[in-house]
Amino acid sequence: MQQLAIAFSLMLILEGIIPFLYPQRWRNLVAKMSEINNRQLRYAGLASMVLGLLILTALT
Repeated sequence: MQQLAIAFSLMLILEGIIPFLYPQRWRNLVAKMSEINNRQLRYAGLASMVLGLLILTALT
């Protein structure tokens, strides 16, 4: 359970870097993402999950 909490904490830190450093660029990116259709957004989410799984598998 502790490792899961550590992983979640690291994810939050990494997710927060871009909005902290470049808030206007982040706002523009979010606005552009709202224009993407659901199918493309789902494929991007799937690609992200598969990439994360591959990296995790390679590291363990």
